[in-house]
Amino acid sequence: MRGALLLLLFLPAMAPGENPPRLRIATWNLEWLVSPATAHAARLGCREGKRTSLPCDVAFTGARSSPDFARLAAYARDLDADVVAFQEVEDVDTAARIFAGYRFCLSGRRLTQNLGFAVRKGIAFRCGPDLESLAVSGTARPGVTMVLDPGGPRELYLLTVHLKSGCADAPLDSSRPACSLLASQLPRVGAWMNQESRAGHRHVVLGDFNRAWESAGPTAAIAPTDDATLQLDDPGDSAGFRSCYSGQGFTRYIDHLLVGRGAGLGIVPGSFFRVRFEPADVRRYRLSDHCPTGVVLQFTARSSRAAP
Repeated sequence: MRGALLLLLFLPAMAPGENPPRLRIATWNLEWLVSPATAHAARLGCREGKRTSLPCDVAFTGARSSPDFARLAAYARDLDADVVAFQEVEDVDTAARIFAGYRFCLSGRRLTQNLGFAVRKGIAFRCGPDLESLAVSGTARPGVTMVLDPGGPRELYLLTVHLKSGCADAPLDSSRPACSLLASQLPRVGAWMNQESRAGHRHVVLGDFNRAWESAGPTAAIAPTDDATLQLDDPGDSAGFRSCYSGQGFTRYIDHLLVGRGAGLGIVPGSFFRVRFEPADVRRYRLSDHCPTGVVLQFTARSSRAAP
């Protein structure tokens, strides 16, 4: 079935009556997923009072063992996504322990909490530049961009983000530093979407926004103040909230998928999903405080512009 999807994805055109090609995408924050060697070095540094790459509480209580990695990898197999935007993953080697059979794009920065994409082998892609505007002069993480099927009929521009934490529900105009920083990042996401829309590109933003939308929805939150043309859909905005496991503290989504309208890209109705953790696994393994969230896209027409 998956092989058939890959064949459909790269057909040059749709025959009359043919079902539109589809792409299953997801986002997943893996919560301080670092190699055992990095965690060990951090624990030694914490004991000696040195500066380390991990907070000491994470180094001592949040490090993963081989069984933890194996269980996360099992959830990744169940997820069965063509593309996964991930956050808080140290490097390619660490990502490969979870996403077997994938290739990767990561931020060009050396971050312990890195972010990027895992792409199923067999799908053409090109890693793009970091979106440095989201880093806000080095005080936050950049975004990571990628193009699927570059120059082809199913060309799709993607941006993954991991925005500032600490302001999930508070007013963005509050005096809290985290809210001020997040308030500066959100319209920069909207500016990227407007840029891709003007270029005629299909485009999607997905990742950990660290923000629950207010009643006005995502467009009001990310629209640049000088541009009211932003058009997008968030399939999770109208879906009922589902926690990752029973007893989890979240009550609203902070991981989002924003799909630009038009340009021959649509959302398969009812395809929004969440891969929840089994209660026994939560008790036994060190998993994550986020679980995979995704949607199935469909390509309804050829892209209006090809990649340069």
